[in-house]
Amino acid sequence: MTLLAIDWALLIEKLVLIAVIVFASLGIALYTTFAERKVAAILQDRPGPNRAGPFGLLQPFADGLKLIMKEEIIPNTSNKILFILGPALAMTAALMTCAVIPWSSHVELFGRKIDLQVADINIGILYIFGVVSIGVYGIMIGGWASNNKFSLMAALRGASQAISYELAMGLSLIAVLMISGSLSLKTIVEQQMAPGHFWNIVYQPLGFLLFFVCALAECNRTPFDLPEAENELNFGYHQEYSSMKLGFYLFAEYVNMIMSSAVMACLFFGGYDVPFLDESALAPNIAAIIGVAALLVKIIIFIFIFMWIRWTIPRFRYDQLMNLGWKTMVPLALVNMLATAAVILWRAGV
Repeated sequence: MTLLAIDWALLIEKLVLIAVIVFASLGIALYTTFAERKVAAILQDRPGPNRAGPFGLLQPFADGLKLIMKEEIIPNTSNKILFILGPALAMTAALMTCAVIPWSSHVELFGRKIDLQVADINIGILYIFGVVSIGVYGIMIGGWASNNKFSLMAALRGASQAISYELAMGLSLIAVLMISGSLSLKTIVEQQMAPGHFWNIVYQPLGFLLFFVCALAECNRTPFDLPEAENELNFGYHQEYSSMKLGFYLFAEYVNMIMSSAVMACLFFGGYDVPFLDESALAPNIAAIIGVAALLVKIIIFIFIFMWIRWTIPRFRYDQLMNLGWKTMVPLALVNMLATAAVILWRAGV
């Protein structure tokens, strides 16, 4: 009976944690759309949205209400089942990434120690790559099911772009994994927090730069937004979508941006670590709150950089995009991996 009670308690803890993380991610994504427009306005010397609510803070809700109330249109010549499955798959894959991200250490409630991570699996990095790969199917299925040549061309661009940059992204991570000796994100974060260790950005600046560029491409962000090239492909792979199906595709992009920022923070910037702060000297709940706040600050900084780049750098041509991926990113990632392996072997005296 005791074991059964503990299992039910653990299940309830995980379900509550999942609900909190999902709704928090959706809330942040909602206001990331507002921040995107405000950052663009600042860079272009204009006010930005300022009518809906004080300082325009209700604009995301106005946009969401507009999407919900728009007419649901499914083209007669489309594959209706796959047409609905595409945005659902893209949104689901985007949210699944959060399962292995350590948001902080743990809290102590009702006499229980609750880890602020849905699942600490020892193949966390592989899980993230697998889920990200599923998200590509959402783009491909939506583009093909629309039965529109522009949507299909954009979806093919998105798939080939993802294949090209996932390879470079994986190679750039191998160097980090060689240093940490683990595929668990929590282990990688704790190693960076250990005394005498620095954040991985100190050891792997080139690896971080490669990962960051690949993250831009994975999230279809400028200058890698070829699948959504409005002036070339009539709005891209979701051209035929309307109402909340279109909203799911747009929301998935922002959720992917948030999760990519969280993964980069964990891999290269200590995750929920606060520099020069000894978390072990604090009460567990206080340390957990500070850790969550620290990780959110790092995520917000990365999101701002994503937006800054979008409104500063022009879009690549498609051939430039593929040349950069295969002829520059992959060779640099291989060189970085081999150099890291050589340094590890030299330190080991082999």
